[in-house]
Amino acid sequence: MNNIGKVDRTLRVVIGLILLSLVFVGPQTPWGWIGLVPLLTGAISFCPLYRILGVNTCKSSEA
Repeated sequence: MNNIGKVDRTLRVVIGLILLSLVFVGPQTPWGWIGLVPLLTGAISFCPLYRILGVNTCKSSEA
């Protein structure tokens, strides 16, 4: 049930961690909590929005 490929997954986790770090270091803005979305979707390799839009970045051998 994966629809996120390896590169997409890696980018999501990295971007999620960077955004989440804004809560604890740097400007300490609460907007950093938005980083949980890409972090979680990258961790489980599934994006509900991709499902709705019919996008699949996962190769068939990864599924």
